[in-house]
Amino acid sequence: RVIKFTKADLLTVFDISGSRPENAFVTATMTIDNSKNVADVHIRSGIYSSDTIFDYWHGYIATRMFSRNACFILKMDKKSFPEIQEIGRRAYEKQTLKKIFSPTNLWVQYTPGNSVIANIKDWFMYGSAIEHLCKDLPIYKLVKTEAPLNTQHCADAGIPSILGIKICPKLV
Repeated sequence: RVIKFTKADLLTVFDISGSRPENAFVTATMTIDNSKNVADVHIRSGIYSSDTIFDYWHGYIATRMFSRNACFILKMDKKSFPEIQEIGRRAYEKQTLKKIFSPTNLWVQYTPGNSVIANIKDWFMYGSAIEHLCKDLPIYKLVKTEAPLNTQHCADAGIPSILGIKICPKLV
């Protein structure tokens, strides 16, 4: 049976909870708002808790890492990110089958100590969903990278078991 998500499905909520490799339970939900072309992910797992916005309309992803009291923003490129309908399909797969057949990880890095506080022009570019998530927090711009040899200082974000975002500091 094939499930297809279309623009007609205006608001879809998924429970994508599960466990981390170290057997810690993760409570995670994802809401897809097709009218705004935005996916909103909430992860609750102690110090690993985060919220992530995938704003396909503006072309940005923002993750608020609660343990770091900061936001990390990445410009989307179509080669690295599945369409919002594909994310919905994968979330449905995870929710109903309790496993995923097409997990993806994206490695990104930021430069510690190189944060900014966004201004009105930035919020216009990033969109109101990301502004609501990140306003008054330091913002770090992310760039894609390869998986580092030492991942000890990296943080997990994104959509667990579907599209993981591994956020790592740039080590000098």
